[in-house]
Amino acid sequence: MEFTRFSDQRGFFVETFNSRTFESAGLPAVFVQDNQSHSKRGVLRGLHFQRSKPQGKLVRAVRGTIFDVAADIRVGSPTFGKWVGVELDDTSMKALWIPPGFAHGFCALSEEADVLYKCTSLYDPADESGVVWNDPLIGITWPVSSPVLSDKDRRLAALDGRLDLPAYR
Repeated sequence: MEFTRFSDQRGFFVETFNSRTFESAGLPAVFVQDNQSHSKRGVLRGLHFQRSKPQGKLVRAVRGTIFDVAADIRVGSPTFGKWVGVELDDTSMKALWIPPGFAHGFCALSEEADVLYKCTSLYDPADESGVVWNDPLIGITWPVSSPVLSDKDRRLAALDGRLDLPAYR
């Protein structure tokens, strides 16, 4: 999704959510939670998902540049294990829709990056899970080879044989 930017000598204005526009594009018009993260260059967050209460996420970079990834981890899906990645930055006015049931992750490519994302369901720490960033089955081509990871993300498991993955609906 790409937003229209209106610029003049004062700066710019962007409408980042309009329920009619979203509905006509086939996207959800109801979001229940907004999140913001700040990362330094080389930080990789993810791949995260919720097991039984999947979140759809609309992700955009409001400062800096990120490489954003959605990976289909829905058991039984014809695109299981496939991923898409896109560069998002603070000038292109692009956003990436991460459907419910997909794992999400991103890495910061600029010195600093601020990311905002709207979610279709509330975060539940007891329902949280993830897939290791370099899972060989998914095979994401990340633009970093030695990312900065949290201890939690470093311990994430691969897809192979997982029983806690969301089902394809």
